[in-house]
Amino acid sequence: MSVVSLPRAGANGRLSLAVPSKGRMSQPALELCAAAGLSFEVSDRALVVPCSNAPVDLLLVRADDIPEYVQDGVVDGGITGANLVVEHGTDVVELAPLGFGRCRLAAAVPEDSRFERLEDLAGLRVATSFPVTTRVKLAELGIEVTLVEVSGSVEVAPRLGLADAIVDLVSTGSTLAANGLRTVGTLLDSQAVLIAARTPRDGREELLARLELMLRGVVAARRRRYLMMNAPAAALTAIRDVLPGMGSPTVLPLADEGMIAVHAAVDVDGVWDLLPRLKELGASSILVVPVERLIP
Repeated sequence: MSVVSLPRAGANGRLSLAVPSKGRMSQPALELCAAAGLSFEVSDRALVVPCSNAPVDLLLVRADDIPEYVQDGVVDGGITGANLVVEHGTDVVELAPLGFGRCRLAAAVPEDSRFERLEDLAGLRVATSFPVTTRVKLAELGIEVTLVEVSGSVEVAPRLGLADAIVDLVSTGSTLAANGLRTVGTLLDSQAVLIAARTPRDGREELLARLELMLRGVVAARRRRYLMMNAPAAALTAIRDVLPGMGSPTVLPLADEGMIAVHAAVDVDGVWDLLPRLKELGASSILVVPVERLIP
């Protein structure tokens, strides 16, 4: 019986990109790749997912393994958490923040504890499943502690008497609150990042640069909305003063004399306050639409 040999990820000059196979970063990472224009289909048991419209292969692996895979040249690039890069001490290049998987590595103590600041942890027992990052960040602050390495539910360590405090990843803080803990400081802010090896394989530099450009374009677009409105021409100066746009807005004359159309890309966080101000200045028929991709 003959055995069919399947091409490995990144063969024939294709770019190999490691993507989390499970966990909270997996689906957002795949959605980002798709939004950047990569066409692929993921099946339940797939480990290597080739893109049909670009020379890119996705390798679905554990997020924890991705920093070392990139450092060792197993893959050309990867999407993983910035905190994992620090924890594994890998020598890679961070090409771009990707805007999802946001969290922070925070120190927490029991609610009834007298400790209020990171400095108060000096001399205490601190439980964590991120010993490398905790040790490095506390050392940078000149704080010496006794680390207790644990896996699983770090939050129960103070209740079991294993430690006086913990250091763990925090997103909303609800898990800490549910276990009677409160934060006393942050050691590291993290999010998903695109990483690459210090020295890319021959022929991969251009593909990596193109991938970075496409992903950055999607990330930037998610932070923007495209704003279109009609307004009196006399109000243009006042409207420009309140538009936090990218450079000058686009201004077009309308069929009605003295009226113009104004188009601008604005930050998504500013839309709530911006629309009432535009209405007060005489703007009408205001449209706010998503931006698919934004290349500066």
